[in-house]
Amino acid sequence: MLNFPQMALSYKQGGMLLLLSAVLQIAAFPIAGPLPPWRAALCWIALAPFLFALASLRSGAQKLVPNSSFVAGYLCGAIWYAGNCSWIYRTMYLYGGLPRPVAFIILILFALYLGLYHGLFAYLFAFICRSRLGTAGAFVATPFLWVAVELARGRITGFPWDLLGYSQIDNSTMTRLAPVAGVMGLSFVIATLCALFAFAFALSGRRRWALLGTTAALAAIVQISPGIVRTHSAFPTPATAFLLQENLAVGAEGKDEIPLRPDEEMAAFSALSLSPDVPTGEKQLLRPTHPPPGTRPTVIVWPEAPSHLQSSDPAFRAAMQRLALAADAPLIIGSLGVDFDLGTPRGYFLYDSASLFDRTGTYSGRYDKIHLVPWGEFVPFKQFFSFADKLTQGAGNMDRGYERSVFATGGHSYGVFICYESIFGDEVRQFADNGAEVLVNISDDGWYGDTGAPWQHLNMARMRAIENQRWVLRSTNTGITTAIDPDGHPTAKAPRHVRGAYAFPFAFQPASDKTFYTRHGDWFAWFCVLIALAFLMFAALTDKPTVPVTVAKPESR
Repeated sequence: MLNFPQMALSYKQGGMLLLLSAVLQIAAFPIAGPLPPWRAALCWIALAPFLFALASLRSGAQKLVPNSSFVAGYLCGAIWYAGNCSWIYRTMYLYGGLPRPVAFIILILFALYLGLYHGLFAYLFAFICRSRLGTAGAFVATPFLWVAVELARGRITGFPWDLLGYSQIDNSTMTRLAPVAGVMGLSFVIATLCALFAFAFALSGRRRWALLGTTAALAAIVQISPGIVRTHSAFPTPATAFLLQENLAVGAEGKDEIPLRPDEEMAAFSALSLSPDVPTGEKQLLRPTHPPPGTRPTVIVWPEAPSHLQSSDPAFRAAMQRLALAADAPLIIGSLGVDFDLGTPRGYFLYDSASLFDRTGTYSGRYDKIHLVPWGEFVPFKQFFSFADKLTQGAGNMDRGYERSVFATGGHSYGVFICYESIFGDEVRQFADNGAEVLVNISDDGWYGDTGAPWQHLNMARMRAIENQRWVLRSTNTGITTAIDPDGHPTAKAPRHVRGAYAFPFAFQPASDKTFYTRHGDWFAWFCVLIALAFLMFAALTDKPTVPVTVAKPESR
């Protein structure tokens, strides 16, 4: 059986490896803009120092190895979350109005909380290491354990932000897995290659270099391969979407925009929606161009934003009717849904919603956001988290919706998911499974400011397009507004922090054209859970007693 050499790392060496791994994991995701390819390639080695450190802890055969490994993993995870989600600090002090020291403490508490998942992985890895499966068994189990922990992060904590697979959103070879296994299928491959890199150091001589070379070659092939062009089962129906970017202030002062009254907002946004610009290319729009004369919208979309538009307001409905008639197109409008109910403590239910108006301007219903943002749209255990009140003042104390309804209008069907919901692949795919021909993502990313979060959020929406092989129309308050094709490529990007409407071509996919992931969701992640449990059960039944290692003292002269 292959095991690591009997050499224990010093605390300093182990700490440096954990820090290196955390930094590599942070660098493999957007930090302050789009993710360059060279940083995305770091994912193939990002976990290797972490795994090497865990396996080396095992070499000392100490009695409390799993506990020691948990601490090591916990520290690595806390550093990663603090770096990857550093935008929380900016959100809290700039938009939440909290003092900088308090905002920093909140970021640290958040990182310490979610770091538990890295700690859990490390504990399970060490648990297998100390059994008769040994180090080799632990490395074989690594990708299954990793995916199982990612699934737990999404299902238990409700924060599957930047799962490992998202780092390869621009890798057309890797994203071939997403329509079958979802983003966690990509995570599995990355964790496997990282485990191979780390395990190579369990070998010696030529075998070590042979495994390192083979693994590096595999990573290079997958990273630089041009990929395979997907073929779709049917010709889609071409269309044009007019997407509005409102650029309203969120918490702090907006950029170059004067606050408007609700009636002024509706008038200004309607005028923009009838005369959109056309963003060209991948770069942000510098010189506005206009669509060809006579271009008519197939649909007009307004984003989720901190406006005062209410779906039940007669003035709002009248304005939307005028817009729909003028454009001769249906509307999907981010708004607040209000249902009055005197039986509730405050007399009404308040929802973050998307309202639908058909091409005649008739109000046809709304979708109410189901997966709300903790500490943003509602405050869990509010009595213990009164510090978050300022963050919820703009949106109110939201209620959650209950039905993932699909909008049907003009002979086509739309599935709308709102902001934070875009990070839940198993939830978004239900819209496509329910018959949506195109997906619509309305969002307000203004809370993130100019951090890496808007690009992180965009990449997760792009993965939803790939998983379901559907176009995603993404209308945001401050950017990034774009249309994403079924291969996850934004066709163009509107400029950030600019008020305007933009025309994007897209296509309807046949409702019956569903991917395996659309039909079955996170089946692969649950399969990994079963395999991980099998490893852990076998390890528990074959746990071998640890043998203390005695270090001989040098003879004194």
